[in-house]
Amino acid sequence: MTPEPTAETFYDALEAIGQPVVTATRYAQQRDLDHDEATDALDALVEDGPLLRQDVSSDPIVYYPEEWSRMTDRERIVVFPDRRQLVVDQPRQFTRAQLSQFARLIDTTGSEGYLYEIQPADIWQAPYDDVDALLGTVRDVLPDREPDLEAWIEDQWERAHQFTLRTHEDGYVVLEAASADLMGNVARQKLEAGQLRAELSDTESWVAEESVATVKRTLYEAGYPVVDRRDLDTGEPLPVDLHPELRPYQHEWVESFLERRSGVLVGPPGSGKTVAAMGILSRIEGETLILVPGRELATQWREELLSQTTLTDDQIGEYHGGQKQVRPVTIATYQTAGMDRHRHIFDDREWGLIVYDEVHHVPSDVFRRSTDLQSRHRLGLSASPVREDDREEEIFTLIGPPIGTDWDALFDAGFVAEPTVEIRYLPWADETARNEYVSAQGHERRQLAATNPAKIEEARQLLRQHEGQQALVFVDYLDQGRALSAALEAPFVSGETRHARRSELFEAFRSGQRDTLIVSRVGDEGIDLPNAEIAIVASGLGGSRRQSSQRAGRTMRPDGRARMYVLATRGSREEDFARQRIRHLAEKGVTVTEQSAQAVESDAPESDDPDSS
Repeated sequence: MTPEPTAETFYDALEAIGQPVVTATRYAQQRDLDHDEATDALDALVEDGPLLRQDVSSDPIVYYPEEWSRMTDRERIVVFPDRRQLVVDQPRQFTRAQLSQFARLIDTTGSEGYLYEIQPADIWQAPYDDVDALLGTVRDVLPDREPDLEAWIEDQWERAHQFTLRTHEDGYVVLEAASADLMGNVARQKLEAGQLRAELSDTESWVAEESVATVKRTLYEAGYPVVDRRDLDTGEPLPVDLHPELRPYQHEWVESFLERRSGVLVGPPGSGKTVAAMGILSRIEGETLILVPGRELATQWREELLSQTTLTDDQIGEYHGGQKQVRPVTIATYQTAGMDRHRHIFDDREWGLIVYDEVHHVPSDVFRRSTDLQSRHRLGLSASPVREDDREEEIFTLIGPPIGTDWDALFDAGFVAEPTVEIRYLPWADETARNEYVSAQGHERRQLAATNPAKIEEARQLLRQHEGQQALVFVDYLDQGRALSAALEAPFVSGETRHARRSELFEAFRSGQRDTLIVSRVGDEGIDLPNAEIAIVASGLGGSRRQSSQRAGRTMRPDGRARMYVLATRGSREEDFARQRIRHLAEKGVTVTEQSAQAVESDAPESDDPDSS
């Protein structure tokens, strides 16, 4: 018979293990119990009061003494070396800064707790000259030496320095391996015929110029990131100064980028990635190509460059459907830069810097053609480079490693306002709407839930509640956008809106002349709406995690706290989508709450969706 658990036996186990918290697995090993017995024993102590439990992810769950929860000023770090995860409670700013050098924040546990994970790419791109310096930082942060973890870090560091691209004295590109075995059994086995033109030695191969990006991507996927040390031109000198003073973390971004010559700035909207990019431009002082997904963003870049730098109007060109100017700083759309009839214009220029704005588009077939353009420096910008097709690794392979600051740290420092996100679950507007949903299938069913007429009245009440504040209402469906526009007496901006009219409405919103806009997916990215205080997501929950970040990001500004409301139909798959998509924001430290809306009374049953669980 298993003895009754006591606080004393728990403390004995903690002392034997040498950690401030314990998982059921470790407790079972220490007390010679099976996993279920250990879980039952620990849960019983939680119910009796001396212990607390914390779900840091689906696994592990950690247990710790209740009195420790009152020690709010104490930093605690628990290491799970097999998972390469760290649970950090009440971290100091120094600890966060150090962790950002070799780990990434993947979840928040609530009550100032954070879950970090160390992935191979974090070690490959760690900003250190040698592995000893990296291990020095790891040892400064962790409470104890972790030999197995350190051995894994050393192995990953070595992998990241096995292949190098360099320029031969005759001008062609050479791939060099640290050993003949790596060149023969990795590079020449993985790469296709024609990508390596010739064997120069046992450790060197001539790389086809057009295959450089493919070679880097293939070896990265094989677990061997390539160090790129090619001699690339910077074009004509371009002296330029930046007007605003960079924030401390923006200085770190700039220095980190210049050290590596490539990278992706990852930070929440409002954190100043564009200004940091201009800071990089002013340090490089070379001809620059800026690639953007749409014409609105091209216009915004031009205006920002003129207001934030010493560049003059005749030094900045735009190259897209509306204009065809190539100048020392050229702003072009991805689509135009990838077209065969325009490609030579960009190939013939020697770029010192290429900026890929909204860089998460790059893995798509149309956009990735721009990654073959040659430049000494490549800079990507994105609030959230995650992709639903899990191709974000290609972003870092084609452009460079992620460079960023934890969203939570920027919230705490006051550089970016943390929005409060609230999921509101609505009943059906009436029995007819509910019956239509029950009878529908597939996409029609999703659309009916997304366009539930009850959302119109809920949006109206929310706008009344926040009267006088600037609000954006996001929709995915044109009919819903038109219905909301009529009901709320606010303009609807969609892809069908003429470019001139769209620009006029955005400028009116930006200047405060309009306080409400209904926006389709055209507003998800690449449009500067700095004064949005309220965001209402009426539909679009089936979209990507990145979309939720972008829509929440419309309210992330330094001045004041803003709110984002996500409307989901109760008893439909929208409930699941809401939790899944908004969880991505919660993992970044954004406060997320849930509430049942009272705007519409209905006797609809709690769930009408046979697929919901």
